[in-house]
Amino acid sequence: MAVLEVKNLGISFGGLRAVDDFSLEVAKGQLYGLIGPNGAGKTTVFNMLTGVYKPDNGKILLDEEDITGRSNIEINKAGIARTFQNIRLFSDLTVLDNVKAGLHNQKEYIYSTLTGILRLPRYFQAERAMDERAMELLKVFDLDKEASYKASNLPYGKQRKLEIARALATNPKLLLLDEPAAGMNPNETQELMDTIRFVRDEFHMTILLIEHDMKLVAGICEKLTVLNFGQVLACGDTSEVLQDPKVITAYLGE
Repeated sequence: MAVLEVKNLGISFGGLRAVDDFSLEVAKGQLYGLIGPNGAGKTTVFNMLTGVYKPDNGKILLDEEDITGRSNIEINKAGIARTFQNIRLFSDLTVLDNVKAGLHNQKEYIYSTLTGILRLPRYFQAERAMDERAMELLKVFDLDKEASYKASNLPYGKQRKLEIARALATNPKLLLLDEPAAGMNPNETQELMDTIRFVRDEFHMTILLIEHDMKLVAGICEKLTVLNFGQVLACGDTSEVLQDPKVITAYLGE
């Protein structure tokens, strides 16, 4: 069963066709890669999937529900969460509070502004429940001991883990990772690969990722779609796609 179906998606900026006739199908529990040279349109696709951009044409279906053109908040509530190439944590907040920020889209943790101001019982109940859930997620990523640290004080690799933990706090059906290995050394990249596999297996998560590190892509992705100049160049099983002469040419030139 497909968690994500994208049909003939397209968008233009100032007359330039950034993405054209893009289609994709990601099955439940799959680890799927979206790759391509710089400027191919990969992040533009992510921005359309998450409501940052509204596509000019095409459809986005999440669990067969049409979410095309919805706002970023509506799409997150529907079940898509993402991380960014440039880490976007609340750097002055604690590690714990960063994860708690991801929990605020869920009904069981919601309370009114007045309830918070007056410190009514519902406030303490919701805050306690959020603390417990956030600590559970931090423990999964071995970040529980740093719960009281400022997010900006974490090493780079742990900041990546925290961003993934915060995304998972929104309880998504689909997790989008935008170049998660960017800026990492080989040891951090290997640890990240293990983390991504763990998230997929432990949380029964469907993951779609953009990545330039071909070792990571070959090591964890089951299927790939290759974008080039905004159009699908190839798609299929990872090993076959990476050996496709068209794909090799797109990356290395003639």
